[in-house]
Amino acid sequence: MAEIIGFVGMSHSPFATLLPFTGGPGGKFLADAARVATAVSRLRPDAVVVIGPDHFHANFYDQMPPFVLGVEAATGFGDFGSTEGELPVATGLAWAIRDGLDDAGFDVSLSYALTVDHGVVQSYEMTTGLSVPVVPLVLNTAAPPLPSLGRCVALGTALGNAIRASSSDSRVLVVASGGLSHWLPSNDPRDPSVVGEKRDSLIHGRKDARAFAAVREPRVRAMAGNPDAPVNADWDRWFLRQLYSRDLSPIVDLGHDKLEHEAGSGGHEVRTWLVGHAAVGLPLVWDSYEPVPEWITGMGIGTTFPV
Repeated sequence: MAEIIGFVGMSHSPFATLLPFTGGPGGKFLADAARVATAVSRLRPDAVVVIGPDHFHANFYDQMPPFVLGVEAATGFGDFGSTEGELPVATGLAWAIRDGLDDAGFDVSLSYALTVDHGVVQSYEMTTGLSVPVVPLVLNTAAPPLPSLGRCVALGTALGNAIRASSSDSRVLVVASGGLSHWLPSNDPRDPSVVGEKRDSLIHGRKDARAFAAVREPRVRAMAGNPDAPVNADWDRWFLRQLYSRDLSPIVDLGHDKLEHEAGSGGHEVRTWLVGHAAVGLPLVWDSYEPVPEWITGMGIGTTFPV
């Protein structure tokens, strides 16, 4: 049986790789992420399950699954300076997870050739250096309708059971990538403000994902460096405190609307943390937090092992 050796929750931001303000905004996050990587190397994981979102580089509204599991090949899209190209996949563990989730009543979408963007790759690289085989699990957190918070906790519980029931004797690290608070432009085709070329690309972007990204990236890059970008540091710290308990009900009880009110549309990415935390079933023992409006995000890290 496989052993789960720990959980890492880690914020991501395009600007952590594009604009690493070492010694300035973001410096604490980058330094503490490096500390986490050192601690992970001491744990010696054989495989890592990374739970993260997609930012309209692989999933579009022509078909928008709530959960997608990569089982054979995974490729980094290379957006915003993240690593591009083939990633090593822990195929045996991935199939064991698929079977275990199916037994638990989760019909996750399956990919033999999954494209993942910085929402998966950045935290995977920061924690392991891309040196450990990965099982990528992509959650829809950017495009409503989203899976409920309670459903994400249930998925996490099933994921943990599936990992532990695997016939492999692997030491498995679980990493959740996303959040914390940040406010992003709407990506909802039902929103009256989402019109024209943008709306068309959200629905039909799969036809040429790189052309879509080439148009979108300059708009996102233009958001960088604003010291007045909204970040809710109080809520972010509250969220991290909740994870020092195994009881996730205070977060689940927020529901979709209150979560978005407190943490912004980008705050829905904390669903990845709920899945990972529930999978491991242990409280945090260490965390780090830095509000970085210049990166448009509250940058948090939490682990279930000492750092």
